[in-house]
Amino acid sequence: MTFNMNMTTIVMQRQLHSYFATPIAYVFILMFLVLSGVFSFYLGHFYEKGQADLSAFFNFHPWLYLFFMPAIAMGLWAPERQMGTIELLMTLPIGQTNAVIGKFLAAWVFAGLALVLTFPMWLTVAYLGDPDNGVIAAGYIGSWLMAGSFLAIGSCMSVCSKNQIVAFIFTVVVCFIFMVSGVPMVLDSFAWAPQSMIDFIAGLSFLTRFDAIARGVLDLRDITYFFAMMALWLYFTQVMLQRNKAK
Repeated sequence: MTFNMNMTTIVMQRQLHSYFATPIAYVFILMFLVLSGVFSFYLGHFYEKGQADLSAFFNFHPWLYLFFMPAIAMGLWAPERQMGTIELLMTLPIGQTNAVIGKFLAAWVFAGLALVLTFPMWLTVAYLGDPDNGVIAAGYIGSWLMAGSFLAIGSCMSVCSKNQIVAFIFTVVVCFIFMVSGVPMVLDSFAWAPQSMIDFIAGLSFLTRFDAIARGVLDLRDITYFFAMMALWLYFTQVMLQRNKAK
């Protein structure tokens, strides 16, 4: 079945409702807000730096997402497989593509809500100084795009396992690999490879792409990279879903 926006919206609403049906969603958002503040003020030395920007805030987002995004994504498909409701879901006239995209969008919207609720940080820096609001807005956009990439990977890992904890661990591992692929220590281990291969590996790094956007440089290549990552891993999700259904 082809993509249908109405069906996708129904799946997205169903998934969002499942998040807020229990207190877990509120606890997750609270923990994210608290930790993002703690990291910014105590580890990032937000006040001590004396700069009217949110670099101390955004620098820790990749590391927060490394654990928070897999926690969101692990429940996209693993519980459906564990309880056997995935077969029921696939018999409904919604289409596999609509189900995959709808569940992903629900998780991405949820992550976006948690991110939007950090707006007091923006108000704080605006009160203390005269920040470049364009750079801050770019940082938020880049952060949300990166969160989507994490969630797309998590969606694929979730459909590969019936156990949410296993899906969580696999997602953390894969996301960590993509995060550190541009770190000099990793690149040095490929010193034997051609420069083109080293450049390709470095270009896969979440940290490199996000840092560029967080500095206010909205390069089309970086934006395309994140959307390509989301599309690729959602395609893998659909492939694994089809494979599991055929068993």
